[in-house]
Amino acid sequence: MSFARTPKPPYYAVIFTSLRTGKEAEEYARTAEHMVQLAKQQPGFLGVESVRDPNGFGITVSYWESEEAIRRWREHAEHTLAREKGRSDWYERFFTRVCRVERAYEFTAGNE
Repeated sequence: MSFARTPKPPYYAVIFTSLRTGKEAEEYARTAEHMVQLAKQQPGFLGVESVRDPNGFGITVSYWESEEAIRRWREHAEHTLAREKGRSDWYERFFTRVCRVERAYEFTAGNE
């Protein structure tokens, strides 16, 4: 995974913080990758960044042009099915936070 290339603000971020159950790890991984590929096809999608530690704690941040784009993604049929599976099998706990990005800063060593 790499840094998302987002435009100049404002735009929106959906921060999904989760703790996995460990059940069905292969199915989860396939579905997660499919959701990223599907999100990339959605109007208003800007990018995604995701990490998970060995204990199952993860953070995924997806970036969107508008709240309307986020709503359409939330209502997408395949995404809805994946969320239901997440609640029933894959996640012990999760938080979803939606934020408007007002400012963004970048640092790259050696490019000061």
